[in-house]
Amino acid sequence: MDIDQIDFQILRLLTENSRIQWKDLGEQIHMTGQAVGNRIKKLEESGVIKAYSLIIDELKLGLSYTAFVIVHMKTANHDAFIRFIQGRIEVVEAHRVSGEGCYHLKIKVKSQEQLNLFLNKLLEHGNYSLHLSIQEVKQLHPLTAAIQ
Repeated sequence: MDIDQIDFQILRLLTENSRIQWKDLGEQIHMTGQAVGNRIKKLEESGVIKAYSLIIDELKLGLSYTAFVIVHMKTANHDAFIRFIQGRIEVVEAHRVSGEGCYHLKIKVKSQEQLNLFLNKLLEHGNYSLHLSIQEVKQLHPLTAAIQ
């Protein structure tokens, strides 16, 4: 699907507020709500828009610790490890990487105790190095960066 500047404007506005009414979105880009709706449907059908999500205030949920974990696997068979991280709510991102380690994980936990419990279970799959976040300095949705 060819995406034009209007589609990029729609995507940018949807990343800011995915619940915006088509009519209100159309007013911002000088289109009718129906025309905006048709474009959104095409973006959904083509797979450009995969899903809609929400952003949660993690501190209000008590998720006060963010950690980045570099995992060095003990074995070449990673299936059990992948099942392990897919079943853990603490793991918010997981990437298989080149360079240092085999996987980089981003985890969020409520307490140091929860972090320790997670890390103890992780040792069944590999060794790790841990980096605690002391301050988030930027958070930007990748789509927002791509369409600006």
